[in-house]
Formats: sequence, structure tokens, C-alpha cells
Amino acid sequence: MKLLPFALLAVLPATLAHAGTGVGAKPLEGAEVVFDGSREMLDAKWTYWQGPGFKSALPIKWKIVDDPVDKGTVVMTDDPAAAGGKYGSADIVTKKAYKDFRLHIEFNIAKEGGNSGVYLQNRYEIQVLDGDKGTHGMAAVINEAAAPIDAYNGTGKWNAYDINFRAARFKDGKLTEKAIVTIYFNGKKIHSNQAISQVWGGANSGVDGGNDGGKGITDTPQGIKLQCEGHDVRYRNIWIKEVDIDKADTDFSSEK
Repeated sequence: MKLLPFALLAVLPATLAHAGTGVGAKPLEGAEVVFDGSREMLDAKWTYWQGPGFKSALPIKWKIVDDPVDKGTVVMTDDPAAAGGKYGSADIVTKKAYKDFRLHIEFNIAKEGGNSGVYLQNRYEIQVLDGDKGTHGMAAVINEAAAPIDAYNGTGKWNAYDINFRAARFKDGKLTEKAIVTIYFNGKKIHSNQAISQVWGGANSGVDGGNDGGKGITDTPQGIKLQCEGHDVRYRNIWIKEVDIDKADTDFSSEK
């Protein structure tokens, strides 16, 4: 077998991941940092989603704790109202709503079986769940598209989602194009222009979840939501850049 020159070998790993994605990725030019690890930013830019299953109360009860791996502080999905997996009872959402966007978010599941979720437009869940695979498993576009589990770094380690999202389109109040998403998981592409059909999980899951069984998507921007199910999941380094994606294509290749 012919060996590759060392210089060529040195650059091969970069081809396996998209530049500017993965754990530790810095905000793109023009992006807004929505969580930097501080209590001040948590309270300034986030609130509870007061959906039909809401059981908590402001101020946000999620805790700011030391980063278990690196220096600094992070937020922990620890709210007594959600104990026992009561999703929708203590979820937090950005105060600002977004239409099309590029999102970066990092999470650390402290214990086996830890469960949370990142909701795009407080509608569409990207699963955060240790120990499961398939369309309900880690990094799945929930109930619609499974992700390769080998991209997951494992419990006790930081993981990153980089997401390019195009909202559903409407004409005269009627849905004409479904939402689509491209996702990198720890720098590896796992979903490419994946269409999302509906909100799953019922009214307690997110906006429009109780509208026509989750199929009644409405033409309204919404915030980024993080799910609390009574598990020890930590989040850090969350930033978002609003973009206008006219064409139904969420590929990252021309990202600036």
C-alpha cells in the first residue's frame, strides 16, 4: 500500500469537519451571543416558556454552576418543577424570536440517560438524549430523521450542534414550504436540508404542538428553547446569527 506524504496526512482531518463548527466554535461576525455562562445574561436574554404545562415561576430556577470540564461557568437544567420528566413545565426560551438563523450551542450530559432538547423556533426539537438512537435518539430531528451516533462525544464531555435553519414559508396564510435544517454535530454533518413536518409531543412540547396535532404550523417567528426534564444537562457557548435564506437550501458551504 502506498503511504501518503506526511504533509498531506496532516491536512486530512480538516476535511472531515466544517470549519467554524464544533466544540469551542467562536461566534461568526454579526452573531449575537445569547448565553456566555453568566447569570446576568441568562436573566437578560431568557425566560420561561409559559405553555400549557408550565409549573415553575420567575426568576429562572436553572442553576449557574462551574464548567465540569473547562474554566468558567455554565447553566444546568435543574428545576424542581420538571422532576420526573415533566417537559414543558420549566423550559426556558430566548426572549427574542427568530425566523431564519445559524445557531451554535454546546451541551454536556452529566449522567447516563440524561435528557433535554434544543427547540428551533420553540417548535422543532433537536434531541439531546444519552443512550438512545434512531428518530428519538441523540441529535435526531425528533421523530423525523435519525443521526449517526458515532458523532457523539459521550457523557461528561462537551458536544456541539451547529445548525442552519430556514423557517416554514407561507402564502396567504397557508403553508407552502416546510421548515428545513442542516446540522453539524461536533463538526460532522448529520442532517442536510432535512424537512421538518410538524411539532411533535403535543401542546406541552412547543408552539403549535396542540394545533391540529402539531401539523398546524403558524407563520410566527419564535425563540430558541431549551428543554428541562429533571436531568443534569449543562449548556454553554450559545450564539445565533440571523440570516435571510431565500432559496430552500440550508447548506453551510457559502457561510460567512
